[in-house]
Amino acid sequence: MKQTPLILSILALVAVAALGIFQLTGDGNGKKKVTSGEAVEAAAKEGAIVWYDLDRVLNEYDMANDLRSVFETKAQSIQEEITRRGNKLQSDANKFQSDLDKGILVRSVAEQRSQKLQQQQANFNNYAGQKQQEIAEEQQVMMNKIADAIKTYIDKFNEEHKYAMIIATQGDLLPSPVAYGDPDLDITDALLAGLNSEYVNNKGKETEDTATTTKE
Repeated sequence: MKQTPLILSILALVAVAALGIFQLTGDGNGKKKVTSGEAVEAAAKEGAIVWYDLDRVLNEYDMANDLRSVFETKAQSIQEEITRRGNKLQSDANKFQSDLDKGILVRSVAEQRSQKLQQQQANFNNYAGQKQQEIAEEQQVMMNKIADAIKTYIDKFNEEHKYAMIIATQGDLLPSPVAYGDPDLDITDALLAGLNSEYVNNKGKETEDTATTTKE
């Protein structure tokens, strides 16, 4: 019997790579990390144009790290499930091809198994695509939450300090948009101290509220 050709496009490894677990930048400039309990004052005076290192804020902001941890755990779980399903599909395809090579299938059975495998492949492709889209959307939501928290805090921060402009700089080789910034105008430490302190306080309030609701 003539063998029925079957070409399966297994996307497991591609899907794993495409999920692209979100990674934040390194420590940045080798500066000491600011812990949530520290009180840090900015040296710049009222009306100054100041700047902060966005890489450091993203890396050292406790909220960003907590959200990233949750995101990475979910992305890893999805990766593993896609790989598992892809491996199962590949195994079924290999078994079918082996049976064809041995000539132990009648044409009607071979055609039925071929159609079944093609449907399994389509289902797998749809699943992998949906999960990749889900991860991409969750990553965007996570970044929006971080950005909103930073922007909200900066607005409150500047109500007190009244700077003329606050610029975010990013990158180690040639930071953009600030190629050079006076260290006295760097408010990164002050921002991080405030952001982390506020985050810790908010988490404490959420825990208290949850405990109160549970008792009720």
